[in-house]
Amino acid sequence: MMAQRSRLTASCRVHILVLCFLVQVATGVELSVNNHNDDFTLTISSGSLASLSCLAQDSSQAEELLWYRGDGRVDLKDENKVNISNICISPVSESDNGVAFTCRLVRNQSVQVSVVLDVRFPPSVGEDESIYTEEGKDVTLTCNAKSNPQGQTTWYKNNAILTLQEHYQVYQTSEIFQLTIKKVQKSDNGTYTCEVKSSCGDSSKDFYLTVEDKKPVFPKEAVIAAVVVVALTVLFGILAQKEKVFKVWKDSVS
Repeated sequence: MMAQRSRLTASCRVHILVLCFLVQVATGVELSVNNHNDDFTLTISSGSLASLSCLAQDSSQAEELLWYRGDGRVDLKDENKVNISNICISPVSESDNGVAFTCRLVRNQSVQVSVVLDVRFPPSVGEDESIYTEEGKDVTLTCNAKSNPQGQTTWYKNNAILTLQEHYQVYQTSEIFQLTIKKVQKSDNGTYTCEVKSSCGDSSKDFYLTVEDKKPVFPKEAVIAAVVVVALTVLFGILAQKEKVFKVWKDSVS
């Protein structure tokens, strides 16, 4: 059974190679992007300019070219479509990271070369925050720090590296860094700093935490009972006044 599967796999590979060869023979054209005949990755910094040049090689006629950004077609001027086609991404942004730009031959779109942008950018954790909370509550401090390559996080309290213990819980993804302080106390007052470092740069954010006294909580049942007692007292007082007034009026009439 395994031998049969291996023969089928090898047969499929041969068919694919033959198909690719026939396509190239049929078109007689090979494409290259920035002198690459095969798909490749272009590493570039955010904010810079990426220039991509597609060339139809070994062509015996005018060949029209297409460019795609992901699945979307790029608009090209007529003079930028034949045999050589150039596009510029300026400036390159974080949203371009991981996006494939593909040059294709119009008359046979299976002839193509793709370049995937690997956009490098530093972390940016945002503005400082002031946080007010009551004793006994949980507090979560959040840094949104997307970067490429992914950054490493260090937490500080009052400029000293925070020693993690059961009182603290850390959560981290590729873009989110969180520190949760369980049941905060007055001793947790202070400045907490989230510092994210990567090979492209670093960024930090301060959280000014103020722990306030716990507000007294009145039992709901006791409050309801007190309201009922007051209401009944007022009601009985009104009824008593009515009886007294009625008696005085009756005595005066008689």
